Amino acid sequence: MPPPFRTAVAVCGTALAAVFMGGCGEPDGLRVEGSALRPSKVTGPVYLADATGQPLQRPTHVGLTEYVTLAELDWKDWGGPTARATGRLSGEWCLPACAKRPYAATLTLSGLERQDRLAYYRRAAVEPGDPEELPAAAVNVQFQGIRLSVPEF
Repeated sequence: MPPPFRTAVAVCGTALAAVFMGGCGEPDGLRVEGSALRPSKVTGPVYLADATGQPLQRPTHVGLTEYVTLAELDWKDWGGPTARATGRLSGEWCLPACAKRPYAATLTLSGLERQDRLAYYRRAAVEPGDPEELPAAAVNVQFQGIRLSVPEF
């Protein structure tokens, strides 16, 4: 390259570096005005999708997985960041004993995902009332971190 061209490239490179290093902000740094954005509230209905993908609102009975079923759900909270209910826990792992007498449990839903005009809970956790009551087969059942299906629109 001829020397004048190298000089022009060096000058342009130095100028670009100064612009990138200096940024476009104020000499005293970035200045922010106005209030911070607040997350928008969920408007519209809130759902829980069962193991088959069926959308439910405040269900009294739900199969979360093929192994975890809750009945007689009494909802304490619904529609906020978390939803909580107490109910009766059963599944294939506890048959035949729990068919007549399911175990007391608390269901917590979380991970509220807002979509166009509605929202779905994405995760569920089941806390047995007295874990000592559960049969040995319950050790193989996932009660925490249950991923719920959320339809894509």
